[in-house]
Amino acid sequence: MLIKTYGAAVQGIDAIIVTIEVAVEIGASFNLVGLPDTAVKESYQRVRSALKQSGLEFPRRSVVINMSPADVKKEGAAYDLPISLAILAASEQLACRNLDDYLIMGELSLDGTVLPIRGVLPMAIKARQLGYKGMIVPKDNVTEAAVVNNIDVYGVESLVQVVKFLNGEMPLAPTVVNTREEFSRAVTAFDLDFAEVKGQDNVKRAFEVACAGGHNILLVGAPGSGKSMMAKRLPSILPPLTLQEALETTKIHSVAGKLKSGSRLMTQRPFRAPHHTISPVALVGGGANPMPGEISLAHNGVLFLDEFPEFSRSVLEVMRQPLEDRHITVSRAKYSIDYPAGFMLVASMNPCPCGYYNHPAKECTCAPGQVQKYLNRISGPLMDRIDIQVEIMPVPFEELSTMQRGEPSAAIRERVIRARAMQSRRFAGEKSVYCNAQMNTRLLEKHVTLDKSCMDIVRNAMKRFDMSARAYDRILKVARTIADLDGSEPILPRHMSEAVSYRNLDRASWGSTFNYKVNKTNRTN
Repeated sequence: MLIKTYGAAVQGIDAIIVTIEVAVEIGASFNLVGLPDTAVKESYQRVRSALKQSGLEFPRRSVVINMSPADVKKEGAAYDLPISLAILAASEQLACRNLDDYLIMGELSLDGTVLPIRGVLPMAIKARQLGYKGMIVPKDNVTEAAVVNNIDVYGVESLVQVVKFLNGEMPLAPTVVNTREEFSRAVTAFDLDFAEVKGQDNVKRAFEVACAGGHNILLVGAPGSGKSMMAKRLPSILPPLTLQEALETTKIHSVAGKLKSGSRLMTQRPFRAPHHTISPVALVGGGANPMPGEISLAHNGVLFLDEFPEFSRSVLEVMRQPLEDRHITVSRAKYSIDYPAGFMLVASMNPCPCGYYNHPAKECTCAPGQVQKYLNRISGPLMDRIDIQVEIMPVPFEELSTMQRGEPSAAIRERVIRARAMQSRRFAGEKSVYCNAQMNTRLLEKHVTLDKSCMDIVRNAMKRFDMSARAYDRILKVARTIADLDGSEPILPRHMSEAVSYRNLDRASWGSTFNYKVNKTNRTN
């Protein structure tokens, strides 16, 4: 007897349907075909034991299993449940009249317990697209799949429970999740707040500008100046996720297996902070079994790279293309997969190897030329993609000891949301452009018009500080964002002056031997 059940395989962050065909015939053999990996091949032992421990019988006949399409590699133990149900139906131990209505996935333990799997959300989206009546998944994954509307999702704990449900012996109620209500309730809940930060008003302002325009930002400061502390509070001032962004973000984390048991829709923008020893594959994704990397897990959120120059050169350079294109294509001999990578880069670094270059109180002990050499660990093309560069000075004791709280994140976020609304209207007719940081040369010419006073400010800054040519476009984009925060359509001189102040590292004298000697002399005097 030939029976078909339906599962799914994840490719990238999307799912494709896998048809599991089982034929039970005269003989005594077991064959599993359709490009299965080792984990899928081992399902024979798991399924056989699970059936026996559940009071069911593995057929003493020839069993042939085909997983179609045969040219797609099947990975993991998530096919145990549909394989076992197909075997039961083919051996007439299970009613097969409604198997076609369900997409079924789940790993089996030896005692018949259904264990959680990864990638359930994209599977549920695909099942709804193809018109399946319902979906049977492990109970730990049911809330994750139930965020998809217009499909019945059943969470099961054991193989026996599934068999009784399909035979009509035990009713199961589908899990219902009010996605929009839960999303709107939890979208503004944060553990960290900028009100807890003492002083550093200029840095807070730089963060506000960066979030309003989607600009990448680099923080340069001595150890203990508060770089990491403020970076961790950045998600609290970013615009809230839209429902579409939340679904896309949750899909990525579901595929990567990063969602906790019982998770539902992600309501806050992700914040990823990998260690500087990370490998290029772990950052961009891929591997023998393709998985999203850190830049994809940070999609629609923040990628924070602390101790920026300590990352290997190869790791930093692989970010150049995704920073520009907002997606990454991982191509290997056996596969080619696209992952989204629309993240905001926040990097922090010490100004020099000892950490005290330009420090107001401590003397830099680095030899002449070491400061510039340290900065040169970051390539020019990568630095070119960072719009805002801010120097951070340590907070004086008087400000640290005050009991006065700073401006709360909610107030900053309101201004950011208003600025983003202006940009949404501005780029309504543009494809894949959502904020000022994504403007190309054509859009800059269209939306950034400078009067004589603004042009004079830029010209004088470029000449005085000997700024590189790459700084010019960045200054214009940041100035456009500052004007949006001010609710102003034209860019005014004060907006341009502030934008110029966010290009500290583009000054030719920064980190030079001359500056080192001047600083050392001044401290001695």
